[in-house]
Formats: sequence, C-alpha cells, structure tokens
Amino acid sequence: MSRARRAAAARRQPLPAGRFVLRFTAGSRRVLLAGGVLTLLGTSMSLAQPIIAQHILARLTADQPVGRLLGVLTVAVLLGTAVSAGGFFLIESVGETLVRTVRIRLVERILRLRLSATDEIKPGDLMSRLVGDTTLLRQVTTQALVTSCTATIALVGALVMMALIDVVLLGVTLSSVVLMSASVRWSASRIGKATGQAQAAVGYMATLLDRDLGALRTVKASGAEDHEIGLLADAAQTAFRRGLRVAAWQAGTGASAGMLMQASFLGVLGVGGARVAAGDLPIADLIAFLLYMFFLTQPVTTLVGAWGQFRAGGAAAERIQAVLRLDAEPTAARGRSSLDRRTTAGRGTNGGRGTNGGRRTTAGRRANGGHRDPATSGPMFRRGPVVVRRAALTRRAASATNTGPNRRAASATVAFDNVEFAYRQDLPPVHRGVSFTVPPGGMTAIVGPSGAGKSSIFLLLERFYDATAGRILVDGRDVRDWPLAQLRRSIGYVEQEAPVLAGSLRENLTLGLTGVDDEDLHEALRLARLELFVAALPGGLDGWIGHRGSTLSGGERQRIAIARALLRRPRLLLLDEATSALDAGNELALRDTIAAAASTTTVLVVAHRLSTVVGARQIIVMEAGRVRALGSHAQLLETDPLYRDLATTQLLVPTG
Repeated sequence: MSRARRAAAARRQPLPAGRFVLRFTAGSRRVLLAGGVLTLLGTSMSLAQPIIAQHILARLTADQPVGRLLGVLTVAVLLGTAVSAGGFFLIESVGETLVRTVRIRLVERILRLRLSATDEIKPGDLMSRLVGDTTLLRQVTTQALVTSCTATIALVGALVMMALIDVVLLGVTLSSVVLMSASVRWSASRIGKATGQAQAAVGYMATLLDRDLGALRTVKASGAEDHEIGLLADAAQTAFRRGLRVAAWQAGTGASAGMLMQASFLGVLGVGGARVAAGDLPIADLIAFLLYMFFLTQPVTTLVGAWGQFRAGGAAAERIQAVLRLDAEPTAARGRSSLDRRTTAGRGTNGGRGTNGGRRTTAGRRANGGHRDPATSGPMFRRGPVVVRRAALTRRAASATNTGPNRRAASATVAFDNVEFAYRQDLPPVHRGVSFTVPPGGMTAIVGPSGAGKSSIFLLLERFYDATAGRILVDGRDVRDWPLAQLRRSIGYVEQEAPVLAGSLRENLTLGLTGVDDEDLHEALRLARLELFVAALPGGLDGWIGHRGSTLSGGERQRIAIARALLRRPRLLLLDEATSALDAGNELALRDTIAAAASTTTVLVVAHRLSTVVGARQIIVMEAGRVRALGSHAQLLETDPLYRDLATTQLLVPTG
C-alpha cells in the first residue's frame, strides 16, 4: 500500500477518545491545566491531613499541647476543600466548552453534508448524536482525563505515605489494588461496548420519532398511531435493555472495587492489630495508616468510575467522528479549484474582494464599498398586467446579489453534455446520456412522465448531487469548477414539496438574505399573490406559520417559496412543479409573474401541468432518463407522439 493510501486510511480511522478530546480542547488547555493544578493542590492538602492527625495523636499520648496543630488541620481541611472546588469548576467549564465546540462542529458538518450522506445516518440519529453523544463526551474530559490523572497522583501519593508508615501493611493494601485494577480493566471494555449499543438504540428511536413527526398527518389519517407507538415502544425497550446492561456492568465494577477495598481494610486492621499487639507498630501509626486507607477510597472510586466513563465517552467519540467523516460539500475554505482561486483571490467568500481578470469584482464592490451592481439596477420590465421592479427586490439584499458565474450577464446559460447520473451505485441510473442547451433568458420547460428524471436535473444544477459522467455547464463552465456558494447565490430554487421552516413568515422569506426591508418583502408578496394571506395572518410578516408550515395549505407554501426565490433576484430560476397546488386564478397570475421574470432571467420549469408551459421558448421532453425531443409547443405537437399524448390527456389539443 502506498504512503498516500496509508495516510488516507489512517484519516478514516476514528481517533482514540483521549486524543479526540484534546484536539477539541486546544483553546482551553490553560484552563484545564489550572483546574488540574488546583485539584492537585487540594489533593496534596488532603494527603497532609492524616500526617497532621498522626502528630496530634502522638502529642496527645505524650500529654503535649495540640492547639496549633488543630488550627493547621482546620486550615488544611477548609483550604483543601475550597481549592478542590475551584479546580472542579474549572474542569467542568472545560467540559462544557468541549460540548459547545463539538456541537457547533457537528452542526456545521451536518448542514454541509451531501444529500447522499444522509442515507448512511438518518436525521433522527444525527440529532441523537448532536445532543446525547456530546454530553457523554464531556465525561471523558471531566472524569476520564483530568480527574483520573489527579486521582492517580493522589493514589500514588497515598501509597507512598503508607510505605513510609509501614511496608508490611502496604503489601496487604497493594494486593487488593492490583486485583481491583485487573477487574476494572476487564469490565471497562464491556462497558464501552454496551454504551455504544445503548446509544445506537437511542439513535434508532430518535429516527423513528423523526419519521413520524415528519408525516404526522399521514400517520393519523391512516390510523397508524398504535402501530407507530408499538415500534417506538419496542425501540424504547431495546434502549432500556441495553442501558440496563451498561448499568449492570458499572454496578458490578463498583461493587467489586468496593468489596476489594473492604477486604483490604479488614486485612490491614487484622495485620496491623497483630503488629500493634506485638509491639512492632505504634498505635498512632496504625491510625494514620487507616486514615490513609479511608483517603484511598476516593481516588480508587474515581478511577473505577473513570475507566467506565472513558469507555462510554470513547463510544460517543466514535459515533461523533462517524458524522465528521461523512462526505460534505466543498466550501471556499477547503478544496477550491484553480478557477475558484481566480475568482476569489485570497479574500474569502460571500462577496469578498475577489479578482476577475485582474479587476475587482462587482460583488466585492457591493460588499466593501457600496457601489452599485449593474446587474441589479436595470429599468422596470413588463409582461401583461404584472410590473416587476428588479431594483426594489434586490436593493436591500446586497449580501445575496449575484456573485456567481458570468456576472456580466443578467441571465445564465445552461448546458447538459451527455450526463449520466444515479443516486447510488446499487440503484438504476436516473439519467442516461442527457444532453440539451438552455439559452440565456426566457422560459425552458422540462416535461415527461413520472420517473423520467426531470426533478433530478435541478438537483444536479444545485450540486446537491454530482453527475456520474458527462458535464453540466453554467455559462460554459462546469458547475464543479465554480465556488459552491457563488453558484447557489445565482440560483432561485422552488422545490416540488415547497418546504417551510418553523418560524415567522419574514424569516422564511429572507432565508439566507440580510438587509431586506419591508418594501422589498411586500413587493415579492404581491408578485406571489400573498397579500391577503399576510393581511389575515396574526402578526403579519412577523406572524408564526407553524412547525414545518403545518398551518399552511399546499398553495400557500408554494407561493411563499416563489416569493423567497424572487427576493433573491436569481440569474437562474428553477421551478419544480411550483404551481401544482394553486387554484386556476392564482396559477394564471403567477404564470404572468414567471413570464415577466423570464424576460431578464433564465427560467427552468418542471411541469406535469402543460398549461403552465405552453408559452415556453423551449420544451424538453424526457422519458426513462433520456431527452427524446426538444422544441416549442406547436412543434412538439407535430413531431413527438409522447408530448402529443400528454397534451391530449390534458385537453390542450382537440381529441376528434
């Protein structure tokens, strides 16, 4: 195996939990060190207390004053407690920082995942890892790393002090410590395995619940509540059994450790009592040794718990790293092509100061100097009764203006060149040699029977997926050569399902935009025929529209999606069955809006309802993943039997 392959294989292997935690606590290591030092100081003061008690007993036996030593012991107890509490707080704060950092990193990764990656880990399981596994990971910081280190030092310190008091009694103690270490090490690996299985069961339960909440109306309409409750109850029972297994291993480990400590104490008491009776050991030394035995209980208990927690945290770290290893979309910060670097020459993304042929880009001027972008400042244009004010829709949305391909042109060109595509290798291909060209401006429609591969065209243009073979060109350049953020800022996409996020209407309309004022919003709402809806919505633009748009009709969701797309003032507008849920009146009005947008924007429409696209400049007919015909409505009626059949069934041509 080559060095490069070995390095790639090593990167795919999960890091040990300790190294993983240290990587994410790099910025908090001083705080972690301070907490460890304070904990050690508190431990040192605790170690000194039995020695002070030994001297007090010796002075009492000799009838000497002990007031000063009692004061020293009191100060040692109080100060040791305070210092230990401060160290514990600092260590816990690092644990909370770790949880925050990992959660942010997970959120960043999850939202940048390729859509195909969600087939490997379902959304509900992703949520479980984000919430539950990160909490378990904190235990690695607070118990398995720092606390176990301080407990080890305390244990060694106590054993050293015991050795100074009596080596024979130390031998009795060490025999129990060695047996206990072997027992804990054996059970800790089983705790880690059982914890991983328990977390997987919790993730599966979250996946089931997410599935039901996403289709709650369907579940209720189907009368499937009892069935789904049964599935969730079975999943909960599985998680319960696996959790009990973890608890059993932890309880057994703790009980065996406690039993060995008690046996050690009894052994020390018996051997020590015999040595005191024989005159080989002063009674004060035996009492001091027994005090160290009591002191030894805390670090031993901490270490026993730390072994189990380390294994549990290790299982959580593996599940988190599995998410971080999932395939993510490229960003401007990594993996940029040479073309990306030419268009954003070292100045970052989001409209920064890039270069384009040695000149500062228009997007950079908008972001850095407020200069006007010619692409957003054309005159008003008309089509039928609709007047679309281009500048009004984008004057306040500078952060989302077009910074994508070919910024000189107002409309984009699109070309598919012998494109092959399948969602997965084990699934049949969706596209088989698809080729077509879309000129700038105007409307191009894509029609065909269900399953022909129409909507997948849009997924490839947005780079939600990459083509298996062939090329997809925007303005003559492969979409894989453009910075992803710039490409998507140039596209307005209305999905077939028209999803709506939980939140206010304003938040949904301005998703991904900043600086959009109410004038722009109301113009987009007017164009999308949403004025009456906003007037009736409590709170207006700031009114709550329900979880996943549950309070909205299908037509309202589609119109909100269209208004959101128009606000972006895209150079390429993708409409996937965007009017399928609208009544005839709203569809006619929105058809005029789309036609007006098509006068300066390239519009691609996927439609089953041919009445919405009969006026398109070009119609692409697809069947079984291939392009079978191209032309206008009139041309296709004459030349393509499939299109003529589709039009006939929709009463667009005479049947006689």
